[in-house]
Amino acid sequence: MRVILAEDSVLLRDGLARLLADEGHEVVAAVGDGTALVSTVAAHLPDVVVADVRMPPTHTDEGLRAALEIRRRWPDTGVLVLSQYVEKRYAADLLAAEGGGVGYLLKDRVAQVGEFLAALDRVGAGGAAFDPEVVRQLLARTTHTDPLAHLTDRERQVLAEMAQGHTNAAIAERLHISLSGVEKHVNAIFEKLDLSRTGGYSRRVLAVLRYLGS
Repeated sequence: MRVILAEDSVLLRDGLARLLADEGHEVVAAVGDGTALVSTVAAHLPDVVVADVRMPPTHTDEGLRAALEIRRRWPDTGVLVLSQYVEKRYAADLLAAEGGGVGYLLKDRVAQVGEFLAALDRVGAGGAAFDPEVVRQLLARTTHTDPLAHLTDRERQVLAEMAQGHTNAAIAERLHISLSGVEKHVNAIFEKLDLSRTGGYSRRVLAVLRYLGS
């Protein structure tokens, strides 16, 4: 894949560039701020952008705003956002964007090279990749008026795996249950979250997460 990196830490940026090159990806550019990221994407039109949420000059949300602009202007470009902490507002903004090819990982996950590369591949293929801790905190928002309160413990487990971008077959293997059992739980989740009439990929991941983050 053709990748653009946006990270103000030179050490992390160079390390990611070497890692991706070693894995056969082409790093077409590496920048250190959000403004440069948008202009660089316009010039190169990569397959995936890997961007830090917080970059100069204010170190608040420059990377996230650049990522949202990229998704709006170039929806075929995947965006994998990295963050030091779980920031629900940023996650919700990203999830609310249209289309697939989106991910949100904590920076600690980058140290787990296999998981990071798998997430990058899913985003590049138009799928989703969300950090388990991000998903856990979104799922923790349960009150007496929250539709999630109607999910069983197993359905919550399946939803968390779905939100990370795993297929039904992968969920069955990870939770040690049958594929038909996973399909049954998925259908129940869609019914209880009133998503049964929403079709395609958005129903499976993005619509569910958008609902949770709204």
